[in-house]
Amino acid sequence: MNNRSINLIGWILFLLSAVGFFISAVRSGDIAALIGAVLFFVACLVFLVPFIRKSDN
Repeated sequence: MNNRSINLIGWILFLLSAVGFFISAVRSGDIAALIGAVLFFVACLVFLVPFIRKSDN
C-alpha cells in the first residue's frame, strides 16, 4: 500500500469521525459542537481536494 492510499484512508476516517460528531451534536442539541463538527467536516473535504483533482504531471 502506497502513501497516497494510506493518506486517503486516513482522510476518509476523519470524514466518518466528523459525521459521528455531527450526529452526536444534533442529538445533544449543542450548537457549538454542531458548528465545530460542520467546520471539521468541511476542513476534511478541503484536504481531500488534491486527491480528487487531476494532477498536471
